Order: sequence, then structure tokens, then C-alpha cells
Amino acid sequence: MKTQMSTLAFLMLVLIPSFLYAQTITGKVVDGTGVIPFVNVTIINDKDQIITGTTTDENGLFSIKVEPGTYNVEVSFVGYATIVKSVSVEDDINLGTINMKADAQSLNEIVLVSERRIIEQEIDRLVFNVEKSIASTGGNGMDVLKITPGVQIQNNTLEILGKGATQVMINGRISPLQGDELMSLLNGISASDIKKIEVITNPPAKYEASGNGGLINIVLKKGVQNSWRNSTTLSYNQNRFNYGVLNNNFFFNKDKISLSANINATKGNVENLEGLLIDYPTNFWDVDVNSKLGKNQFSGRLFIDYNLSDNTTIGVQYLGNNTKPNIMATTTSSIFDNDDNLERTLINEGDNMVDNQNHSLNFHAITQLDSLGKSISFDADYFTFDSENSRDFFNEEFNTAGVSQGVNSAALNISNQEIENFSSKIDVEFPINKINLSYGVKASFTNTNSDVLYYDKTSGSEVLDPNRSNEFQYREDVLACYISGNTKLSEKIQMQFGLRWEDTKTKGINEELDQEVSNKYTKLFPTFYLSYAKDDNNNLAMTYGRRINRPNFRNLNPFRFYINANSYSVGNPFLQPSFSHNIELSHMYKRKVNSSVFLNITSDGSGTVFTTDANDQTQIITRENYYKQYNYGLKESFSFTKLSWLKSQNSINVLGYHTEFTKDFGTTPKNGVQIYLTTNNTIPLSDKTGLQVNSYYSSQHDRGLFSVGEMFDLSLGLQHNFNDSLTMSLLFSDVFNTASLNNYVSSVNGIEQIYRQNESSRNARISLSYEFGNKKVDVKNRNFGNNEEQNRSN
Repeated sequence: MKTQMSTLAFLMLVLIPSFLYAQTITGKVVDGTGVIPFVNVTIINDKDQIITGTTTDENGLFSIKVEPGTYNVEVSFVGYATIVKSVSVEDDINLGTINMKADAQSLNEIVLVSERRIIEQEIDRLVFNVEKSIASTGGNGMDVLKITPGVQIQNNTLEILGKGATQVMINGRISPLQGDELMSLLNGISASDIKKIEVITNPPAKYEASGNGGLINIVLKKGVQNSWRNSTTLSYNQNRFNYGVLNNNFFFNKDKISLSANINATKGNVENLEGLLIDYPTNFWDVDVNSKLGKNQFSGRLFIDYNLSDNTTIGVQYLGNNTKPNIMATTTSSIFDNDDNLERTLINEGDNMVDNQNHSLNFHAITQLDSLGKSISFDADYFTFDSENSRDFFNEEFNTAGVSQGVNSAALNISNQEIENFSSKIDVEFPINKINLSYGVKASFTNTNSDVLYYDKTSGSEVLDPNRSNEFQYREDVLACYISGNTKLSEKIQMQFGLRWEDTKTKGINEELDQEVSNKYTKLFPTFYLSYAKDDNNNLAMTYGRRINRPNFRNLNPFRFYINANSYSVGNPFLQPSFSHNIELSHMYKRKVNSSVFLNITSDGSGTVFTTDANDQTQIITRENYYKQYNYGLKESFSFTKLSWLKSQNSINVLGYHTEFTKDFGTTPKNGVQIYLTTNNTIPLSDKTGLQVNSYYSSQHDRGLFSVGEMFDLSLGLQHNFNDSLTMSLLFSDVFNTASLNNYVSSVNGIEQIYRQNESSRNARISLSYEFGNKKVDVKNRNFGNNEEQNRSN
């Protein structure tokens, strides 16, 4: 530990440079209520030519480097009167506070100028303006991501289309948790507090290098200082079963104190239908699973920020989440001979009781070193995750006449996992000369303890089976540092570069086998971005990045968790991280049509493998490093606004997959092409009522070990504003019930398996949302510094 912290201190000293200051014009832009972000600041010479420009940051600050000379500084923003200041630059100049005044004529322009489309395509990301979408009203973060173009959620895995599994950020900071825990967190975020979703396919070096599939940034709404607001949303969801959601958000921002609090509760159930067809050499299994899945969860967040001075802010944040996705399931396995005659039927009744709890505590401090944009921030994070998972089941056999042949197996399988993580990081923003430089360091230390207990209940009493019980301990330490910079090479060319270094040490101990598995690796992760603005209508861009995907902690556990007597899931302590190279070229025309091509190359890829044993006819779910994959694609997105009564945003995606197996599974890779189409349409019915029609289509395609059937979704939303405070929305998801996973086919060792799942894809929701307060809250949001470790606590 001492050596690791010494290394961290050494890295910090190495990264702190000494640079000469250049001539810089700085200032701060405000209005009567607070700072104004994203204000345009333009430098114009004595020949009335634009030399350079920038926009203010979220604190209203700006900084521009110029050569010595005389200039006009023009400050402009929609809704405000333009301000022009003449300056003579010989040394650094601070213009101080610039107070903008609302302009009546400019305010009239807001309706025309600031009207934003639901979907926008920027140079490096796709932007989904959530507040413009009726389908997200009254919902939560999960509902928003389900309708975000280019994003799909299958089997609780969130991914950018064609890129693979991804990670989530909140206001630019990587967010906690993944898998079921991430889904619970997203359910706890009210859609009414989300401003937009940014889909970033190639993230910069500042963020953790983990996650081959890029990042999704959730940007929350902001307002102004000296105000408070409360928002309450009540939703009722109906499928075969039903569940309700209550969400309350409170924000307060007064003088030096900023506070936000959130409570979210969900109660009820959804139906989950699964099916599996298995073609053995001697017979055929038709397995149907009918489950009642609990949606019970409670989450809360408390955030307090305090301004020690005009330049320094400290704060703490707590996030807690408790989920109980209990499952009551009946599994019916009908077994036929090769002539399609029923041989026997197995019925498995089981209750899966799950109790997951996580707690995150963050302390942070940030100091603005000067008015030039230099700053330093510090984060310290502590995170715990506890999971208790018990599966109590029995298996009963029936003959062809439906007469019971008795219970042939019964068991209680208990799996527990505890994860504890501490991390700290330092980030520095240090603009110099013509380069905006940033750098930082991070240290993370994780301990995981897991155990599994298997009790055989066939005799009527619980008897511990030591051969199916185990304990597993895992430790992971990561040291990282990065440096990143961006600069303008000319008026039309902009470049950004970065390099991240990560040193990882792991150790896993299998108690049953008295086996220790250690791993150590040091890797570099470069990033590079280049954009060229040919003219006002055409912009070209190129991005490149290398990333790592570490296995989830649970997937490293080397013991079995039994689903039923014939099926179990087993982890793999020998799993290795996978690495990817990502490159993308894009062209934007008039900010309405965006075309791009990409290539992702993943080596040492790992994933879930469904295997079967033909002799004892068991289904085994394992995790393996088994492939190298090339993902490539062509994307085209465009907006249609020719009709006054219709706003439409559409995309066409052609995605290709080529896989090479690095292990012998007794099968060959499935390589193919996927067509993915989306359309999002808004139709105003009146000043207070609007209709939204969203749809997507995914073709049947082959990918790696699996092939996937086609899917089609049509969802309708209707929203009515009774007044400025009360809103009602209706949403009908997957009207035709054709958007669920189907024909998920794999063939290993000559045994074909076909899987399907539908977790109440067709669903109806009604929501009422009520707000009160002065609605000018300035909501600050910060995330936890140990987010990448929490992401893997699935």
C-alpha cells in the first residue's frame, strides 16, 4: 500500500509542468440571476475579421489566447443584447464580470432560434433531447434509454448499437453500477430531470479506459441560483401484472449552499416469459419458463455542496439503493423422442429470493486556480455492495399420462457476495499557450468475498453438499494516470489527443481447491480526434481510441449457482480482460445529415457460453475468453422538418460482424450483417397536447457464437399539460408485442439451443407529474470516483 501511494505521488509530480503564460483574455458572464453557460465570445480585429472565439463554461467563465494587438470582444447569446468591448492586448487581460441584459427583440427569437430537435447529431456524439420527447414524460432513466436511438438493452446489458457493452456517465462523470444494479439506479432517476442523452462512441483519455462499447452521458437539467424546486411523479404500469412508481426530487440552491435530494420507490411485478429448445442426439427438450418478477426497489440520494470561497467548493454525496427482484417461476420441460413422441415431463417450481444493497459515499473538492481556466479537483470514494441470492427449488417428474413419478431432486442454493472499494483521484485543468491541457491520477483498491452453499433437500431435510459449496476471495488494485489536450491547428482544423496509463494487479483465492490465481498487467490507452470544418455546411471528423473491458467480479467466481437440477451458472477466475481498437470517420452536412463509418477490433473477447452435456443432459452457463471480433458499420441519420405538423428524426444503420474463435467449441463462428432502422416523430395536436410515434426495426443477424431473430417496435405517447405545474402522459410500449428477444440460437458440440425472452415488452403506463417552487434551481451533480469498479459489481 505504501509503495502504491508513493508511486501515485511520483506520478503526480511528474505530471505537474511549469509553463509560461501567453497573452490571454478572460472574464465571467452573468445576468441578474446568476452565471450564463454557453455564451458566445468572439474576438474581432480592426479589419472586422473574426480571429477566434469560444463559449463560456458551466461557471460562466471564458479564456481566449491571442497575439498582442487591438481587438473587439463580442459577447452574444440568444435572448440577450450583444455586448462589444474594445481592448488593447499587451499582457493578460481580465475583463471581470460582464453583465448581460435581456433583449425584448432577442427574446422573441427564442421560439425560432433555440427550438431544438428531439435528435441531434454532433461531430463526436449523438444527442437525444429528452425534454422534447413525450415518450419519456413520467418515466425514468431506464425508459429514456430504451427509446434513445442507437442504444439497446437486452438481458440487462446496455450497449451502443454495433459497439458492444457500454458504460453510463451522469453530467460527464462515469456513473456507479452495472447490470441489475445499474438498471435499478436508472429506474431511480426521474425522466423529468433529464435534459438530454449523449451517445459517445469514442471517449477521451480523461475517463477510465474500461468499456469497449463507448460511453452514454446523461445530462441533467440546470437552472439559476437562489431558488428551490420540488418535483413529484406518480406512475402506474400495466402488463399482465402491474407496478407503481413514486419519485420525488427536491432541489435547493441558496447563497453558498447547494442541496439536492431524491427518493424513488417501486412496488409491484412484471411477467417474464422465457423459452429454450434443445436438440440432443437422442431426444428433444422444449423448456418454458413462466416467472413473476418483482420490481420492488427503494433508492435515495443526498448531495450537499458548499462554496468555501469564490474559487473553492467542497461537498459530499451519498447514494443508497436496495433492490429485491424476487422471482417466482415455474419451469416446464417437455421431453420428446426423435419421432416427436412425448417421453416425460419435468416441472420445476422455484422461488429466487434476492436482496441487493449498495452504499456509495463521495467527498470532493474543486479549486479554480485563476481566471484563465486552471483548476484542480480531488475525489475520495468509498463503496460497498452486498448481495444475498437464494434459490429454493424442487423438480418433479410426470409420465406421458401426466401421473407424477415423484420428486427426483430438491435443493436450496445460497450465493452471497460482498464488494468493498476505496478510490481517490486528482484532476487538473491547465490551459497553456494554444493548448487546453488536462491531466490526473487515480488509485483504486477493491476486495471481494463470495461464498456459495448448496443444501440437498431430496430427503426432506437440508443436507450441506460440500462438493457444491465454495468460498472465493478476490483483490484488485489499479493505478492510473492520464494526459489530454486539445488545440486549434487553424481556423478550420481542431485536434485533440490523449494518453492513459493503467497498472493492474489482481489475486483470486479458491478456498475449495486451495488455488490462487494472480495477474498483473500494465497498459497504455491512446486517443486521438481530428475535425475539419470545410465550410458552414460540411464538417469532417476522425476519432481513434484503445480501450479495455475487465470482467465483472461475479463472473470471476469459480462456483456454481443452480437454476434448477439440470441447469447451473458457473464463473471463471481465469477470465482475462479484452482490448479493443476503435476508429470512426464521419461527415456532417448542414447539421441535418450525418454519415459515418466505423471499425472496432476486439481481442481476447469474453462472453457467456451456453453449453450442454449430451450424456447427463445438463445446461451449463459459463464465461470464457474465446474470440477476436471485427465490428464494422455504416450509419446515416437525418431529420425531416418540411411539414409544419411533423418533426421527424430517422437513422439507417448497416452493421457487420466478423468473429474468429480462439477456442474450439465444436462449432464455427456466425458472421453476418444487421440492418437497424429508427424513426422518432412528434406531432403537435394543440398548444397543450402532443403525440409521439417511435419505432425501430432490427433484422435477423448472425454474430459470433449466436444468431438473433428480427425485432420490431412501435410505441405511442400522448402528453397533455393542464398548466405549468401539472402534466399527464400516456405511453403504450411495443404495441404489437414484437420487440422482445427471440430466436437466439447457438450450436455447441453439435447441440443446437434456441432461446427467447419477453419481460413484459408490451406495457401501458399513465403518469402524473406535479412541480412547485420557483423553478429556477441550479442543480449541481457529481458522480463517484470509483465508478468503474462499481460498474463491475454485477
